[in-house]
Amino acid sequence: MKKYLLSLLSVLLPILTFAQESTSEKIDAFFKDYTGWFVEWIFKEIPFSETYSIPWVLIVLIGGAIYFTVYFKFINITGFRTAIRVVQGKYEDIEKHGADTLYGDVTPNDHENIIETLRDDSAEGEVSHFQALTAALSATVGLGNIAGVAVALSIGGPGATFWMIMAGLLGMASKFAECTLGVKYRDVGKDGTVYGGPMYYLTKGLKEKGMAGFGKILAVLFAVFVIGGSFGGGNMFQANQAAAQFIKLFELQDVSNAGMYFGIVMAVIVAVVIIGGIKRIASVTEKIVPFMAGIYVLAALIILGANFTLIDDAFALIYDGAFSGLGIAGGLVGVMIQGIRRGAFSNEAGVGSAAIAHSAVRTKYPASEGIVALLEPFVDTVVICTMTALVIVITNFNGQFMEYGVPIKEGVELTAIAFDSVIPHFSVVLTLAVILFAFSTMISWSYYGMQGWVFLFGKGKTSDLVYKILFLFFVVVGSSISLGAVIDFSDAMIFAMVVPNIIGVVILAPIIRRELGKYMEAIEVKHDALEEGAKDLTEHM
Repeated sequence: MKKYLLSLLSVLLPILTFAQESTSEKIDAFFKDYTGWFVEWIFKEIPFSETYSIPWVLIVLIGGAIYFTVYFKFINITGFRTAIRVVQGKYEDIEKHGADTLYGDVTPNDHENIIETLRDDSAEGEVSHFQALTAALSATVGLGNIAGVAVALSIGGPGATFWMIMAGLLGMASKFAECTLGVKYRDVGKDGTVYGGPMYYLTKGLKEKGMAGFGKILAVLFAVFVIGGSFGGGNMFQANQAAAQFIKLFELQDVSNAGMYFGIVMAVIVAVVIIGGIKRIASVTEKIVPFMAGIYVLAALIILGANFTLIDDAFALIYDGAFSGLGIAGGLVGVMIQGIRRGAFSNEAGVGSAAIAHSAVRTKYPASEGIVALLEPFVDTVVICTMTALVIVITNFNGQFMEYGVPIKEGVELTAIAFDSVIPHFSVVLTLAVILFAFSTMISWSYYGMQGWVFLFGKGKTSDLVYKILFLFFVVVGSSISLGAVIDFSDAMIFAMVVPNIIGVVILAPIIRRELGKYMEAIEVKHDALEEGAKDLTEHM
């Protein structure tokens, strides 16, 4: 470990000279000149009214979510209770050994199209359901929940919250579908290391459908996009925002290279975690995510409790604004677009990234993790984003700090003002939350990007090390420079992942439904066996 960190510092220290030179503008101009076309294409907008238009990639996201919701018979609602039970470990026995071994069931994964490594007596995988959930949540719960909500409200007004919630509810079905496939088609190495995600189910799944070439193309495209996204939106943007909040809180604006020094410290901390792979990432995120989300939600509940008489008024404002537009943001269409856009961007349902983290779970039934994954958009968007929105709406009833319909770029400051109005100096805690959110997002995205990297360049210690050094390099770069067009490009890379992912998941939907049937039948067999056992026990008493 010590040797690795020393070699890492020897790579990072030259950045001191790099940062002192005013290269920010040059980097920004370079990306704008050579990648502007890609950004414009990904976020090309289709007009819906004279005032507002919507990026076509968002239409693909929401269209896919609606399709999966209907195709899987509203799994986002019917599977919710089962998801809670799975996370609680109620079905660990059948997931580890298979219902056939325990109860004589004949439906487990011993038929066609089943992963060879999952035929053993015990389930393969590296992490538990809860760890996989928190690892994926750590990549999505973050600045979008704090700053993104404020941005959506500034443009779309309170009504944007309603459509944000709808995006979260629909996204649950997308997460279920892609994460089921992530486990179904994962690779498990001889050492037990799991390699999974869209790269693998696009390759293997479409090959089974007789579309091997098409699947390979989609998989390579996704791998390229996920690597680019991990360096940018999953890394540089997070480091940049965390550094900015830290510098502002401690008033270090006049300290030369303060951002760079912050980045180096952050890079070292990130290095300690990501060297250990998904097991260490999961062990860290299972502690950080509940902790930071708990503090944030607790503060929101305190504010809502102090203003409980205004909660019904806030919901009324949200509901009325959702369908009337209240004369702002281009009316109903504008409000709807803002809410759906921020909701979808926050939970990343349909992007395919979460399937990478969820694929490392220990289970013999792929659908078990798909069901767990549907909780992610619910927690991220329906719960946390809604709480943020309620706090802002309630504390801004009289327009104290925000005028709806006036777009803003930075939302963290507005959210901090809303919290500070009831809990003095909570902005200090919020800064800590931003840094922890950024940290957890970075370590999870490092895993996502590395999975794409090894898919393209091969598995091995050298390949892993090269990627990790590059990732840590960009932590420092992101903290040191103004991003501009760089982050525009990296955001485009993340949402470019939607295209190959949604195409593949739609084609493989029948396989997902079959896996769901197997798992639900295994649960039913267990319930029947337990009821029969209880009946026999009663008869012998």
